[in-house]
Amino acid sequence: MTTSPSKPLFSKRFVRTTLGAMALALLAGCASKGEPAYTPKELRSFEETSSLNSVWRRNVGDGLGRARYPISPAREGDTLFAADANGLVAAFNADNGEREWEVKLDTPVSSALNAIAGHVYLGTRNGEVIALDQRNGNIAWRSRVSSEVLAAPQANQQLLLVQSVDGQVTALDRSSGEEIWAYTTSQPSLTLRGTGTPMVIDPVSFVGFANGRLATLDNRNGQPLWEQQIATPRGRSDVDRLVDLAGQPVVTPDGRLFVTSYNGNVVALEATRGGVLWEANLSSRHTPIIVGDLLFVVTHNSHIVALNADNGQEVWRNDDMEDRWLTAPAFANGRLVVGDFEGYVHLLDAREGNLVGRTQVHRSGVSVRPVTEGSTIHVQANNGRLETLEVTP
Repeated sequence: MTTSPSKPLFSKRFVRTTLGAMALALLAGCASKGEPAYTPKELRSFEETSSLNSVWRRNVGDGLGRARYPISPAREGDTLFAADANGLVAAFNADNGEREWEVKLDTPVSSALNAIAGHVYLGTRNGEVIALDQRNGNIAWRSRVSSEVLAAPQANQQLLLVQSVDGQVTALDRSSGEEIWAYTTSQPSLTLRGTGTPMVIDPVSFVGFANGRLATLDNRNGQPLWEQQIATPRGRSDVDRLVDLAGQPVVTPDGRLFVTSYNGNVVALEATRGGVLWEANLSSRHTPIIVGDLLFVVTHNSHIVALNADNGQEVWRNDDMEDRWLTAPAFANGRLVVGDFEGYVHLLDAREGNLVGRTQVHRSGVSVRPVTEGSTIHVQANNGRLETLEVTP
């Protein structure tokens, strides 16, 4: 995601597990309890200069399930939408937590939510895509795609793009759910549990795949305009050769495209032609964020790294939460926001990279990216607790 700060920030209970256990936690089709692959760093005290104050909290069903489905909430305007793995979907007033409506679908939810232009879009374990009316939760339409959906469906003015776990990308008519076109690519025998999330703009969509390739698809017909190998499989074992593009590409107004890869690099590309601008040797399965002239990346071992977005040079790195299974980063009031496997929410100064605030939402853990709006942070824990926090200062 690209975040525009209100003012300029920048000037120009666990033990060490075996490798096999790590693979089981990460690979597609395997249920993960969200436990770290390595011994996580113990949290240390620090001087807190920012406070995280609880505004309201609610419970959303039974949470993300044993498999820790990536069912992150979504906000549009003054309404926050959240779901659980069993098909409960609810809408809340984002300011005070008042429950505006709640529906129970007849199918389990598996994807992150996307709220846009009066609808909430989500995917299910049995390969359905459902559009709900934001006003009351009524089903506007439902459509079938090729397989389970873990990534939030992404929309432009006409289309809704859905990336399934089998590698297929399906374009649906946003108003009716009718299939317009589908694009399929080859999948490796072993992948991370999860898929990339398309970045959709009006003319094209940027889509990353588990084979390490990035494609730019023409939204009129689904044909690739260009493709780029972002990460190349290396090593003897299938685990070593994992190169999933599991995050969402980030595109900027000036035509730059930033892509992360597992066991690969962070790459900056020219969005129109795919030319490589720079590469940084960082492995990540998360979507980065760009704020001002800095690109923020959470690596596979939970280091938080700030890169100069112009040239890829490392500006700072924080490893205080190494192997704590951090979420993708969010941004609130000049602070980076991440959750961890013990349910803590951490704040870092975006300029310097030092920890400035911390609170625990629930010990079940936080595995989905927080949703932010200004200085407000919405966090959904694995057990379904939904808490809204306010950052001060």
